[in-house]
Amino acid sequence: MPQKSILITGCSSGIGYDAAHGLKARGWRVFATCRKPADCARLESEGLESFPLDLASEESIVIAVAEALERTDGTLDALFNNGAFATPGLAMDLPRAALREIFETNLFGQFDLINRLMPVFRKQGHGRVVNNSSILGFIALRARGAYISTKFAMEGLTDAYRIENNQPNVHFILIEPGPVTSDIRRNSIPHFERWIDWQSSPRRSFYEKMLLPRLYAETNAPDTFELPASAVTKKLIHALESPRPKARYFVTTPTYMMNIFKRLLPTRALDKILRKA
Repeated sequence: MPQKSILITGCSSGIGYDAAHGLKARGWRVFATCRKPADCARLESEGLESFPLDLASEESIVIAVAEALERTDGTLDALFNNGAFATPGLAMDLPRAALREIFETNLFGQFDLINRLMPVFRKQGHGRVVNNSSILGFIALRARGAYISTKFAMEGLTDAYRIENNQPNVHFILIEPGPVTSDIRRNSIPHFERWIDWQSSPRRSFYEKMLLPRLYAETNAPDTFELPASAVTKKLIHALESPRPKARYFVTTPTYMMNIFKRLLPTRALDKILRKA
């Protein structure tokens, strides 16, 4: 059978990094993209095909799509939209510019990328779009409002694509991980420091007692129920290779638990649980 190809965003570490190496080991031709050229060079040295793709830049997306299609003579079998970042902070302390910045990468860029690949999928009669959402795509937690809002929006748009789709061999799929080993917390620190004026917040004590100790923790002890990134890769493989992929794939025990709670509990009861998380 001909080798299948996939473009993956956000491959510098964590979920994207593991997915790129895992799929290459299974025989996929992987285009492992990163925002920084230095990370692309590192992945190239590890045997992956890599080139820059910055989801916040429309020009970068255009160039990356052209690069991938040039290497495959105009075909592509799948896209794994994984690239994203977080901006910790209470919703009341998020300035407009912070929300604009995170939506450019976590939502607008990802769906711009999908739309630029859709003509390819429609023309060849097949394709799979796998969007990496989160447990925070359907459950809210404190101090994660910016990230949560992008993932809720991702889930809504992905559902819309799936319902509007009239191509039987083009699939739109969500993966919803809970706590997974990655660098997202450490990588969120510059965004927090840029945008959140926590010292002037009416909830300053929350930052001092709850958020700052966790954000700046010197040790990276795993969270309860945390799984390695390979757990996401396992679900991704099923989403890409199953003849009938699921619309949603849960990863980690908390994701399964919260899905049940959201279906069964009254909103006030669920809110009481989430306020303690």
